[in-house]
Amino acid sequence: MTQASAVPAFRYRAFISYSHRDKAWAGWLHRALETYAVPKRLVGQTTAFGEIPGRLAPIFRDRDELASATDLGRKVNEALAQSANLLVICSPNSATSHWVNEEVLAFKRLGRSERIFCLIVDGEPGASELPGCAAEECFAPALRHQLGADGALSHERTEPIAADARAGKDGKANAKLKLIAGMLDLGFDALKRRELQRRARRMAALAMLALIVMAATTTLAITAMIARHAAVVASQAAERRQKQAEGLVNFMLGDLNDKLAQVQRLDIMEAVDDHAMNYFQSLPSTDVTDEALVQRAKALEKIGIVRLDQGHLPAAMESFRAASKLAATLAEAAPADASRQHAYARVLTFVGMTHWYQGQLDAAQRSFVSAQTVLQRVGSNVADNLPLQYELAMLDNNIGHVLEARGQLDEAAGHYRRALVLSRKLVAAKPGNTEWALELGGAHNNLGKLALMRGDLATAVAEYAADDTIETALSAHDPRDNDQRESMLTVRAILGRTLALTGDIEAGMRDLQQAVDIAGQLTKVDPGNTSFQEHLALYSSQLGRLRRLSGDLPAAQTLTAQSLAIFLALTKQDPANVGRQREFAEAQLEQAAQLQASGQTDAARRQAQAALAILAPLFVKQPDDRATLLAMAGAQLLLAAVSDGARATRQLRSDALNAMQAVKSGDDDPRLLALQVEALLVLRMKAEAQAVIRQLWSSGYRDAALLAVLRRERIDYPVNTAFQQKLLAATDTNARR
Repeated sequence: MTQASAVPAFRYRAFISYSHRDKAWAGWLHRALETYAVPKRLVGQTTAFGEIPGRLAPIFRDRDELASATDLGRKVNEALAQSANLLVICSPNSATSHWVNEEVLAFKRLGRSERIFCLIVDGEPGASELPGCAAEECFAPALRHQLGADGALSHERTEPIAADARAGKDGKANAKLKLIAGMLDLGFDALKRRELQRRARRMAALAMLALIVMAATTTLAITAMIARHAAVVASQAAERRQKQAEGLVNFMLGDLNDKLAQVQRLDIMEAVDDHAMNYFQSLPSTDVTDEALVQRAKALEKIGIVRLDQGHLPAAMESFRAASKLAATLAEAAPADASRQHAYARVLTFVGMTHWYQGQLDAAQRSFVSAQTVLQRVGSNVADNLPLQYELAMLDNNIGHVLEARGQLDEAAGHYRRALVLSRKLVAAKPGNTEWALELGGAHNNLGKLALMRGDLATAVAEYAADDTIETALSAHDPRDNDQRESMLTVRAILGRTLALTGDIEAGMRDLQQAVDIAGQLTKVDPGNTSFQEHLALYSSQLGRLRRLSGDLPAAQTLTAQSLAIFLALTKQDPANVGRQREFAEAQLEQAAQLQASGQTDAARRQAQAALAILAPLFVKQPDDRATLLAMAGAQLLLAAVSDGARATRQLRSDALNAMQAVKSGDDDPRLLALQVEALLVLRMKAEAQAVIRQLWSSGYRDAALLAVLRRERIDYPVNTAFQQKLLAATDTNARR
């Protein structure tokens, strides 16, 4: 019998034991192990624990059976028996977890104590032996003590094998490799060396390819420039060389960028894009063919899109403006050429979008209106040109967003309704066109948002549901389209939030959980996509709010911690993005509310102050933006609730109330009215509050936060059955569309 064959076969490579409060760490470890590819030069080698495999899957991770059980349960015991290794995520949470301790005990009783490996994520090993530090202990009792002959824990201490993922210790990457080395019965240094060699080979190959392409491009560009100034007989050769150079640049911006993105080498991607940008800036805009200028403008636009996706707004603007200058020259030279007018309008739209992300509303609107003007002068057949109608619908959508942010809701509604009419016409003409269907869904979404601000919750739900139906059908048609999945998760989250406002908090949590799950999946597929990360952070925070209001504070805290970690990185990377700054502050406010709920008043006050420090300058810049106003008022009221000093707290509440009552339009927004009720009641303005409460009741608003305030004040607020019937009728009408 060989050494390898003497090792028993197991169904699972490992069993992960963890506290539910460390769920995020468990998810990370599970993914990291199941996606890990063992270095090829190690695969097949024989160790004392068998032959080294190419993959570590499957890994067992389960908590479903433990919620109501009194013991581990058959499924968990079977999984433990069928697992080659036990991986324990160690923290103060797991150290006090009954289930983690029982799982370690059960595994030790199988006689496999030497196959237990620990991952320290928080706390301190051995802290329970130090006076006053027991709460910091990260090892469960079954890890700290040996098993006696009777199967119970003895008093004899033991030191578990552990990797330390904390900052300043092993770190996540090395801790993961230490666990893998233990599972494969390899030395950590040997595995680390192989891993570094593999990574170095991969990065060296890509870096060399990028350098070769850049060097070749530079050489060809210089040659082309010299040849251009040579004799007339050399002009054809110069043009040919310039085409070769621009062909290589297009490769750099296309296939090479795609490959670099796959291995997350954003540093090389940026170097490639910067090099290409410098190359284009060195070329003249005259004395070249129109075809070359068209290609150059397209390439510059693509550089801008990549930079926009990476969150580098100033650099993206530089690229779009360079592309706009070329596209304008081409459009002016051929006013009857529809393709050139479309290209110019498209890059103007990107300029406007970049201004929008930077919070520059006037500049954004000017760019969008300019793009609209360019398209409208294409010719007399605008009504019959469906692609042009699609672009006009998108511009109506964009202009509506700017007007909405300014508080001009009636004007915004006109643009949104026009976008809806155009989109319906397009979809009726070509039902299979995905982009046109998406625009129709977006038009429904915009009208739902305005309905919410008018206090018409039933219409808001119906419009959001119409968008959700469209997005879901498109995603089902092409499940591999990640951009479409992103669109679907966004409207699913919005619909869930709105349903929660009507009192259906279970549906709200269900829809938001689906949005969080999809966003999490997308970030695994493309970890460098900041849009995916933003949605994961935003909807984790919003789901955390509903979990808190429904009484599940631990789940809320986990979700919000995840949200804040992502937003912190995103806002550092792109401080010019005002939308993300506001969303970061909203996540901080939710954490402040959670700290308040757990009795940590001082910490809640500090977090509310931090959020207010972000929101105050944003509010000064965009006082009519509804999301900013709601966040600002919410921050002031929360800070007042956790602060001392009657004068200061009264001033905060009065400032919030004054700002909310000064809105230009959309003053029937129930979210705004609910915050006003909270302020009025605390300010002892009960008569004024009662009038607003009646208005909220008539609108059908039943958000859990408002209900908690009214219960505290002992104010009766029964279910509005007439509204519930109206809501049901509105959703039924939408389903029949």
